[in-house]
Amino acid sequence: MKQENDLCNNLKQIRLRLGMSQQDVAAIAGVSRQTIGGVESGQYAPSTTVALRLAKALGCQVEDLFWLEQDTAEIEAIPSQDFSVGRPLRLSLAQVGGRWIAHPLQDKQAFRLEMIPADGEGSHTANAPTMRVKLLDDLENLHQTVVLAGCTPALSLWARAAERWHPHLRVHWTFDNSMSALQKLCRGDVHVAGMHLYDPVTQEHNVSFVQAVLQEIPAVLINLGSWEEGLLLQPGNPLNLKTVADLTQPGVTIVNREPGAGSRQVLERSLQQAGINNQAVKGFDHIVYGHLEVAQAIAAGQAAAGVSTAAVAAAFGLGFVPLHRSRYDLVVLQPYLDEAPVQQLLGTLGHRRVLLQLEALGGYDTSQTGEVMATVKPTRPC
Repeated sequence: MKQENDLCNNLKQIRLRLGMSQQDVAAIAGVSRQTIGGVESGQYAPSTTVALRLAKALGCQVEDLFWLEQDTAEIEAIPSQDFSVGRPLRLSLAQVGGRWIAHPLQDKQAFRLEMIPADGEGSHTANAPTMRVKLLDDLENLHQTVVLAGCTPALSLWARAAERWHPHLRVHWTFDNSMSALQKLCRGDVHVAGMHLYDPVTQEHNVSFVQAVLQEIPAVLINLGSWEEGLLLQPGNPLNLKTVADLTQPGVTIVNREPGAGSRQVLERSLQQAGINNQAVKGFDHIVYGHLEVAQAIAAGQAAAGVSTAAVAAAFGLGFVPLHRSRYDLVVLQPYLDEAPVQQLLGTLGHRRVLLQLEALGGYDTSQTGEVMATVKPTRPC
């Protein structure tokens, strides 16, 4: 029978992966070799009986062999703000506050240590409020997604541990500094924003920044952990750097984080307390994006110092001079707390597996991990 245009199969791919010839499959399935060739080339659609025989011969389900192209669904999604326009992009999708949000898998957001599988594909037209997305995964799976924004690699570690505990849970981590993560939460792009910003006026972490940015929606701050932030130094500290004042010495060059990053805030505040002008430090305007990039620049000898965490210093075998103990909180809008995937993710914070993973990083204090640090109702809109 002539194969319908919308019937697709991967009979050939599965057969070759198993090292079988067309004749091998035909003999086991009780059909002719010509039948196998016709199905593979798309010239014939098999009957139900033949389809079942082929699946049994190859040790798989019929759905693994055949599918309808028209089954590829599309949804309407809102593009996150960091979206390029005009070209098709691989996307990660999640429902946030009842709306589908599309996050582009491009540049550094497309990778962690491996390339991230896409949930869909689509392109965004400039000034259009929504976009059409061709799904590459089952819609049911996408409903189990939590989107987490933040900069610390510990977020990825927590996400993977939570997915092991809840096999159907999916956590998509977008790489953002503290202020960028908070702004994404405000726009409704993510469920959870991670941050570590200190307010010297209130002598509190994070709360005043949440109040200044979020809309008139209550939010909860939940602790992930506390960590030491300080200067990462080259192995063996060949320049004998001991304080931020030493960063002004001849021959010392640093790398710095972008505005809105908690690590940049630590450096600026430490220099101010030492009475040092920012521009007196060579490399102050040399920006890298992320804790790992700071460590990599120092390990490669491209800089003598930069601010990050004790855990990152230990991972790269670098020297470390502590400057500030930061509290890293997870900010969640209160309505999201009722969503099952968010509950599952947050529910793992007190689990022994997660705590042990954080403690094994070094430099982390987990004594308050999972505790609600504050509930705030912000005072002005985004």
